Amino acid sequence: DGEVHINEVKNGNAEMFWNPTSEVRRQRLKRHIVLFEEQTDFESERLWQHVTSAINKGDQHKATQEKFVLEEEQRNGARERRESGTEWKPLLFRHDAATDEWLYKYEDLRPWDPSNDIAQFEKNGILQTMERHLSTKMSNHKTTCINNQITRHKRSAKDCRRRKASDQPSNHSQNTESSCSTPESVQELSDDDGKYLGFESLCAQCGKEMNHLKEIHSAVLSLQKAQQDIHR
Repeated sequence: DGEVHINEVKNGNAEMFWNPTSEVRRQRLKRHIVLFEEQTDFESERLWQHVTSAINKGDQHKATQEKFVLEEEQRNGARERRESGTEWKPLLFRHDAATDEWLYKYEDLRPWDPSNDIAQFEKNGILQTMERHLSTKMSNHKTTCINNQITRHKRSAKDCRRRKASDQPSNHSQNTESSCSTPESVQELSDDDGKYLGFESLCAQCGKEMNHLKEIHSAVLSLQKAQQDIHR
């Protein structure tokens, strides 16, 4: 948050390296954290609270002791798993054998796109980005899905009429004619049109993306409420 200078040891000259102007401060992303009382036992702020408290008080001896307690608990847990043959399966990290490093599974290293990216948030340890175009892409896929079903419906109706054309007309065939009709217009479809036309439900991808959008919307509303509470 402050100015950073580069000091040249040989001649004593100082050069401005970083100056967080008011314009830079306005562009910073707002930081949201989970309230301490709502954190689980293994979240960093709660897990390291005694170490942090000792450091803030300037008690290096106490901080070292508390750090040792945490590390010893981790060693004991690893020892017990090793003795019982229990495999440790991280939920959020994977091991890179080439570099012998643990990497976050859901890291997003692409540049931030202001024209498409609305907000980035964490849910259950998984980093997610809410995008403007996600709903558009889902809508396009949904329309394609419905159009494919309409095509299949038309083909079925055509085959039905072809079969009836080869038969002698009868009361039965006249009664079944209406069951093989093709919709007059399929230019505009609402959310319920698929059900109205008697099509099967949308594909699994549509349903999955719809549920994903609902989860994102719910998470964003929760963030907005938390921000309002903080401002109050």
